[in-house]
Amino acid sequence: MNVIYWAGDSTVQFNNIFTFPQTGLGQELGRYLKHGIRIENYAKNGRSTKSFLDEGRFGKIADGLSEGDFLFIEFGHNDEKKEDPSRYTEPLGTYYENLKFMADAARDKKAYPVLITPLERRKFEGGKLKVSAHAPYVEAMKKLSTDEEIPLIDLNAKSRIALEEAGDTKSREWYVHVPAGVYPAFPEGKEDDTHLQWKGAIFYAGLIAEGLKELGGIYSQLLAEDKDVEHI
Repeated sequence: MNVIYWAGDSTVQFNNIFTFPQTGLGQELGRYLKHGIRIENYAKNGRSTKSFLDEGRFGKIADGLSEGDFLFIEFGHNDEKKEDPSRYTEPLGTYYENLKFMADAARDKKAYPVLITPLERRKFEGGKLKVSAHAPYVEAMKKLSTDEEIPLIDLNAKSRIALEEAGDTKSREWYVHVPAGVYPAFPEGKEDDTHLQWKGAIFYAGLIAEGLKELGGIYSQLLAEDKDVEHI
């Protein structure tokens, strides 16, 4: 049985009822996969590549990885926080090195690492999507992919295209934009352009499935065969 391990941040993590309707895209990817593929989601809110390693979270993944498993790696949102030395990494410095460390650990176990560029934030100005704050980290991840021949899914580019097509108003349905008095987790309501609701999680998980199909081979073989697994 194939196992997919997730290393990532809050955009990926599994959420329970206490944060509903917030939903990580890692929760919904299974809808696009063949029956029997197990997902082990170690992604955690607020983590960068640095804090994920420093806290021993990646060590738990490395201990569990076996030959033929997959390691999906998606970081960037918290690596860019210069004000926090416990999380900040330089794109072509520690960020690059940390990603390589994770990918190498997977390959040492004869598992398959997949780099996934960070999901775009929903930041519009004057009706237009703003320039990505993630750009230096996206480029660093792409460079690592090229340097080390590690498969990559450019979720950042895919999500930017989707946001531009949806526009400011419709894209609010994908993120945690909720009114006051509806959800116990957000009694005062919330307007959050980073974290996802269910609609966004399943939509963006579909873009990852699309990326797996584009990679082909063993990656596309993870996908369900009895339905269209492109995005909704």
